[in-house]
Amino acid sequence: MADAPRLIVDIPAVEEAAKLLYIRALKILPDDVKAGFARLDRGESDATARTILATMIENIAVAERTENLLCQDTGIPIYNVAIGRNVEVDGVALKAAIGRGVARATREHPLRSSVVHPITRKNNHDSSGRFVPVINIDFIDEPGVLRLEMIPKGSGSENGSFLKMLIPADGIDAVKAFVIDRVIEAGGKVCPPTIVGVGVGGTSDLCMHLAKVAATRALGTVCGDPEGAKLEGELSRAVNSLGIGPQGLGGDSTAFAVHVETAATHITMNPVAVNIQCHSARRATATFTALGVEVGF
Repeated sequence: MADAPRLIVDIPAVEEAAKLLYIRALKILPDDVKAGFARLDRGESDATARTILATMIENIAVAERTENLLCQDTGIPIYNVAIGRNVEVDGVALKAAIGRGVARATREHPLRSSVVHPITRKNNHDSSGRFVPVINIDFIDEPGVLRLEMIPKGSGSENGSFLKMLIPADGIDAVKAFVIDRVIEAGGKVCPPTIVGVGVGGTSDLCMHLAKVAATRALGTVCGDPEGAKLEGELSRAVNSLGIGPQGLGGDSTAFAVHVETAATHITMNPVAVNIQCHSARRATATFTALGVEVGF
């Protein structure tokens, strides 16, 4: 391992990246989501739905052309940090840098701050607060790499979050029924077409986290668990047969896809969670290596 790439993380660079990723995610939709819109537009049979999709597609183009926001909701800022092998980083300084980057993006751009205290509703106007930005840290088998992913999660879609503690006797049909019923319940409130994230297994908190991981995965990716991948296909077909359509006004295009993530669970339980991502499925990523920082999706 002596010759493996190494990285000493520059904390000021993390702060700057956290700031720029927040702004980038709010303005430029990833290519896979744009392609998802094109696919839905080609297959949509309802005239009203086609009109709504065309408006959404135009909004994406206008935002990019004018360097404006895709949506006025700047969301709850979420940062997923993936740390590879042979990476030296001060974790406390890293978290603080991300927080400073969020505050700078909000104040310097400026962005609407959507973050308030849960009881007093006080807004500090920096998109930050107690335990916000949300920072998730994981480790990857890539030498000399640190990856920073920014996801602004809007309230409309985040309100489409549900958890049920099933038992094994309920079977897979209960999992499917729960997901489909929650999509029906959410209707147009989550700004479809959506990415429906589903977590199955784990504990209650892990299951909910997996649902959000699934909801924010790139379109075209597949669950690494073969059973989860099979469930993705079945649920995607079922959800798009509901007729909810874009903005809940009818049509074939209720969801770009249903994504599933699974985890091992206890023998006496089987949690299932749903977290829905709206049509403005925003994200941006910075990859740090010894050669510098590369920004993408």
